Amino acid sequence: MKTRAAIVVAPDKPLAIEEIEIPDPQPDQVVLKLISSGVCLSQVHEIAFTDPKDCPAVIGHEGTGIVTSVGSSVTHLSEGDSGIVTWVPRAGYPGRGFVNSLSPTGVKFQDRLVSGSIFTFGENVLAHAQQVVRIDAEDATPESCIVGCAVLTGAGAVLHTAKVRPEDSVVVVGAGGVGLSAIKMASLLHAYPIIAMDVKDEKLEFAKLWGATHGINSTKVDPVEAVQEITRGGADFSFDAVGTRPTHELLLPLLRGGGPGADNLGGMAVVIGWPQKEMTLDAGHFVFHQRQYRGSHGSSIPDRDFPMYLRLHREGHFPLDKLVTKTYKLDDVQQAIDALKVGGTAGRAIIQF
Repeated sequence: MKTRAAIVVAPDKPLAIEEIEIPDPQPDQVVLKLISSGVCLSQVHEIAFTDPKDCPAVIGHEGTGIVTSVGSSVTHLSEGDSGIVTWVPRAGYPGRGFVNSLSPTGVKFQDRLVSGSIFTFGENVLAHAQQVVRIDAEDATPESCIVGCAVLTGAGAVLHTAKVRPEDSVVVVGAGGVGLSAIKMASLLHAYPIIAMDVKDEKLEFAKLWGATHGINSTKVDPVEAVQEITRGGADFSFDAVGTRPTHELLLPLLRGGGPGADNLGGMAVVIGWPQKEMTLDAGHFVFHQRQYRGSHGSSIPDRDFPMYLRLHREGHFPLDKLVTKTYKLDDVQQAIDALKVGGTAGRAIIQF
């Protein structure tokens, strides 16, 4: 079948909206007609750093749609089912090696096989069945697509990676879709204080609607001093939801220290955002203060956690529709990418088909 999609034609160049060819699904694949797709900061990085030899490429990794065709070995989905496309495998968690083992989907552009093992920037998409979670039809709303990345990543880092407990103090660097999901989960777990950190005051104000008890504009005050003052000595947890070298390096100084002896650990830093290849850290944070540094790579179990996130949305505790603050058409997706580049999106932007 032919359909339209956004194509990476060259590194750091505007996306092209072109026609692609989707083949019949392989035994372990499904085709979905999409309702919506989230627009993630990861796509900004992908567009900037895609190797020229890997172009053309398709991108996007969170979407909601209706299944239109199912491979012969797929058992958890049928034609007409609603589903969320996600980059985290639904079964066999933690899925070590699964994503790296995936080959291109088989989609072609101008008779050339395109790179990309998953994509949601398209009217119709072809995906591995392990990357599609069945959901109830009532949950197949435009905003539910962000469960496929923003929510599972941010909320999962707080819930599963850090295992935040009531009254733990939390700092989230970056108040975009992932950061706000982390803030909301920290709020649901009764953390306190919950500090949002960003460079835009309007995003900090928006974060307070999502459970942040304090906001810090890191361009106006010393962020470390501000956190130390609010928490009276440093936070229990700090999360990087941006993904730059400066934000990687900021996390450890925000934390409370431990000290000598057993069971005298300091706070935990968690990188959620896009990882940079290099950063510089003072080893004294680990030795003298027993602070900890971890990564979180989509720390949710889709089959178990997606129904929970969607239930929290229906109950009004995790209002996905309010997290989505901007909706674009496929033809305007480059505007969404450009807005993300300058931090101009409060909450999450989506494409609606």
